[in-house]
Amino acid sequence: MGTATDAALPAYEYLHVVGFEETNLVGNVYYANHVRWQGRCRELFLRDHAPEVLEALQGGLALVTTRVSCEYLAELAAFDEVAVRMRLGALAQNRVSMRFDYWRRRGGAEELVARGEQEVACMRRDGGALAPTPVPDALREALRRYA
Repeated sequence: MGTATDAALPAYEYLHVVGFEETNLVGNVYYANHVRWQGRCRELFLRDHAPEVLEALQGGLALVTTRVSCEYLAELAAFDEVAVRMRLGALAQNRVSMRFDYWRRRGGAEELVARGEQEVACMRRDGGALAPTPVPDALREALRRYA
C-alpha cells in the first residue's frame, strides 16, 4: 500500500468533492464510496491515457475486478475535497494491480485519509466464456508512467 514517500512519485489523480448522498446518518462518508471512487479513477485514467482499451472493451476485452481493498485512516464528510491518486502496484501476465491513496485537501494542506488496492484480470470473451488474455500494450504503456 502507499506510504508517505509515495507522495513524490507520479500518480494519476482524480479530484472528488463529497456530496450529501455519499454520507450516512452520522454524517461521515459511507465506506463503500471509497471503492466507487477507485472505479471512477480507473475509468477516467482509461479515458485520458488508454482510450484504445475502452474501444477494445466493445470488442470482447473484459477487465474483471478480482480483488479490492481499502484501509480507512480518517473520516470524510460532505464537501470534503479528496484527491484520489492511482499508481501501478504490479503488472504480470494478464493481471494489473493498482494502488490508491486518498488525500483530503483542506486549507492548502493534505491529509492521507485512506489507502486502497485493486486488481483486475484482462480477459477475452470467447462465446459464453471468459479466457485470460495479455494486458493490452496501450494499457501497459499508460501504466508505466505511474509505476
